[in-house]
Amino acid sequence: MVDRAREILDADVLIVGAGPAGLACALRLTQLIREHQEKGGGSAPLSPGNIYVLEKAGEIGAHLLSGAVLDPRALQELVPDFEARGMPIESPVIDDAVYLLTSGGQWKLPVNPPFLRNHGNFLISLNKFAKWMAVQAERGGASLFPGFAGAEVLYEGDRVVGARTDDKGLDRNGRPKPNFQPGYDIHAKVTVFAEGSRGSLTKELVRRLGLDRGRNPQNYSLGVKELWEIPPGRIERGTVIHTAGWPLSSRQFGGGFIYGLTDTLVAIGLVAGLDAPDPRFDVHNAFQQFKTHPWVKSRLEGGQMVRYGAKSIPEGGYFAIPHTAADGAILIGDAAGFLNSRRLKGIHLAMKSGAMAAETIFDALLKSEFSAATLGQFENRWRESWVRDELWKVRNYRQGFERGFWPGVMHAGLQLVTGGRGLRARYASRPDHEHMRRLAELDGGSPPKVKPDGRLTFDKLSDVYHSATRHEEDQPCHLRIADFDICNGRCVAEYGNPCQYFCPAAVYEMEPKPDGTGKRLKVNASNCVHCKTCDIADPYQIITWVPPEGGGGPRYDGM
Repeated sequence: MVDRAREILDADVLIVGAGPAGLACALRLTQLIREHQEKGGGSAPLSPGNIYVLEKAGEIGAHLLSGAVLDPRALQELVPDFEARGMPIESPVIDDAVYLLTSGGQWKLPVNPPFLRNHGNFLISLNKFAKWMAVQAERGGASLFPGFAGAEVLYEGDRVVGARTDDKGLDRNGRPKPNFQPGYDIHAKVTVFAEGSRGSLTKELVRRLGLDRGRNPQNYSLGVKELWEIPPGRIERGTVIHTAGWPLSSRQFGGGFIYGLTDTLVAIGLVAGLDAPDPRFDVHNAFQQFKTHPWVKSRLEGGQMVRYGAKSIPEGGYFAIPHTAADGAILIGDAAGFLNSRRLKGIHLAMKSGAMAAETIFDALLKSEFSAATLGQFENRWRESWVRDELWKVRNYRQGFERGFWPGVMHAGLQLVTGGRGLRARYASRPDHEHMRRLAELDGGSPPKVKPDGRLTFDKLSDVYHSATRHEEDQPCHLRIADFDICNGRCVAEYGNPCQYFCPAAVYEMEPKPDGTGKRLKVNASNCVHCKTCDIADPYQIITWVPPEGGGGPRYDGM
């Protein structure tokens, strides 16, 4: 950080992150304030214009990625006339299926599991949806600031009093360039952390205040996705297909998906747990392998890939959600872990958590009281709502897969008939990186590698190109490595530098040392698609992801 005079801005509410959770929070707050004003306003002079929303992407929605199948429950509560208001829907779900894949064949389940039945849901582009939500929030009076990343939490003691935005115009050594602009200090009565999966400020806040005491560690998967234009007649619009099995091993959690967005546009992807034991496992490679399956390939042949993206997914569930309120702060959405990994859905939970946070904050504004006790009513709200009901039924789901896919299926079946309990009241779990084994502990050879052909399968750099990722090259590296000596020495011998495999964007590369004595780690930070896998999966936990200069990153148009 550069020590320069910073402009201070004052807000009633600061929301860090303009995803479904943050935008739902902003929109619900504007609704409540407008209703309050229409009733006379009482003694509290509240204004929607004092709701500030920061977004690190240069454009709202540019960094948002999901499958995405939307359960409209929270949206219907927040915007009952959403269809009349033009909410962008690719298609209602008209058909769904689940397949078990082997290397050369497939078996369609005769009956879909209840939690994977999607009739009544919508296929959407999360990117387009966020843009629409932003318009609703701005019409309500909220102030949105794309291109401004939250760089630091501001405290008075252990009370959160706002956030600092990123400095702009620093060179790679942290020195000001001629266009340097220091970040703003935004002081707020309440700061809402809605940064999404593995939020950098949320991570620091939880650690500092011990908000995860008594909770399970959060567990994550990595999802990689491509948009394809294909010949008509291959996949009917509104079709939702999920797969299990190949190319993932029986020790891995995850599966594939194919969604028919239109008659000629499909979303296809693979999700795999970041608790893989083999440090050489590469989710991007497995996804390319997935597309070579004869049944999958037959749907894509003759088509063209048009977009790519990758995102980490918080799947620890109910017992991994930290305390969601502190003095001056509330945590919502993926940042807090509101996601149903069994249903493969989190947008509706993120939105509902944002709306309930808004209701809590509105009450606090009326009382001018922002303590942990007052904001802690958010915790009571979500635990007394359908959010708790939904998450309680899957409270042990992800943890049940700790020992592999088939034991996980057994646990999932037991949990289905016991209301989420399974064999024990609460399953334990470990952080994902603790599952990684050293090379000396592994049996068998390396996972098979796909040779990209540039038509059906692609290397990481080609896919990064299709993510439209852009970063200012001459800026401080936003991937902070605490000890390169570990990367260039110990990690080479113990794990074979897994960062070069688990990163889906070719950010980490082992290059020859100038003296020819081995290899050293090279960080291609400009490739980063902001999935934060490195921050999660590094076995030594010495990689820290922080936001780059605001505006940089992928551009997930239509994703």
